[in-house]
Amino acid sequence: MRDTLLIALYAAAGAGVTGLAGAGALRLLRRRSLTTSLAVVAAVGVVAMLAGTLAVAWAMFLSPHDLTVVTTVVAMAAAASLATALLLGRRVVASSRELAVAARSFGDDGGFTAPDGPAPAELEELGRELAATSARLAESRDRERALETSRRELVAWISHDLRTPLAGLRAMSEALEDGVATDPDRYLRQIRTEVERLDAMVGDLFELSRIHAGTLPLTPSRISLYDLIGDALAGADPLAREHGVRLVGDRVEPVPVEVDGKEMSRVLGNLLVNAIRRTPADGTVAVAAERSPEGVTVSVTDGCGGIPEEDLPRVFDTGWRGTHARTPPAGAGLGLAIVRGIVEAHQGRATVRNIPGGCRFEVVLPTAAS
Repeated sequence: MRDTLLIALYAAAGAGVTGLAGAGALRLLRRRSLTTSLAVVAAVGVVAMLAGTLAVAWAMFLSPHDLTVVTTVVAMAAAASLATALLLGRRVVASSRELAVAARSFGDDGGFTAPDGPAPAELEELGRELAATSARLAESRDRERALETSRRELVAWISHDLRTPLAGLRAMSEALEDGVATDPDRYLRQIRTEVERLDAMVGDLFELSRIHAGTLPLTPSRISLYDLIGDALAGADPLAREHGVRLVGDRVEPVPVEVDGKEMSRVLGNLLVNAIRRTPADGTVAVAAERSPEGVTVSVTDGCGGIPEEDLPRVFDTGWRGTHARTPPAGAGLGLAIVRGIVEAHQGRATVRNIPGGCRFEVVLPTAAS
């Protein structure tokens, strides 16, 4: 038992000294190639075995012939191990270089394609992560381009929409100032109408800026969709009568939701106003609310004749207003963008699709906790 312990101690001492030396070498060579690190690791393993074997052989006082045999065997094993480590290292380094070359396409605004051929599992996993990152970056670039285009269009449209009422206000105020207005009361009423239009436009811009900044304040409370939609229909009824449009809301389930009543009323109001203005006289705008697998679905169906398929992805973009035939004179293309922002702030989703004779806007909201 004592001899066994001595052998273990001598072997551990020799291997430990070699291991410490190898750790120091790896630290010094940590910025070198992977081939060098693998060679050092292989050398440490073989040299540790050699040191432990020689220490035990010396302690056991082997004959010079036996010591030479043991040393030769270990040396051959060391050479084979080092050669194998160098070959493996060159293969791994080649795979990593191919991966690095493929990854340079990120900086060139291109996509990432993993190199062909077998590679270590870790490098293959890295390639898959780079491919997923490339896809996300491409989506982000597309969103950034779309957002920049939307911002430019918004600036152009807002500038146009502001210029028109401001020019009218200036002309009417000059007429009143010069005393040439034939009907001052009518001019004053028109001025007030234009001011209210400008105030609504500024309010929409302020609301949209808070949505984009993520600072939209929400005060959720438990509300029945039946009451919420009933109030929205009552508020939109005068506009519907003015346009000769029928409002229908007989498919509304009394489902409870946890929402900000004021903001959700704005969502429903914007959808109803949008639908009424785009539905011809004697048309119908229908509102429905029902449970769905995703939560609660509120839909507004109009008779606008449909939206071109190529425009459907842009309906909720800031500043989108579609064709001139579908554009209301007082709109700035902000209403549907506000709808999407408020719905997404409630962890919901807003979509649109064409149906025969019109289109259907849907708002999906999570149900209230029971």
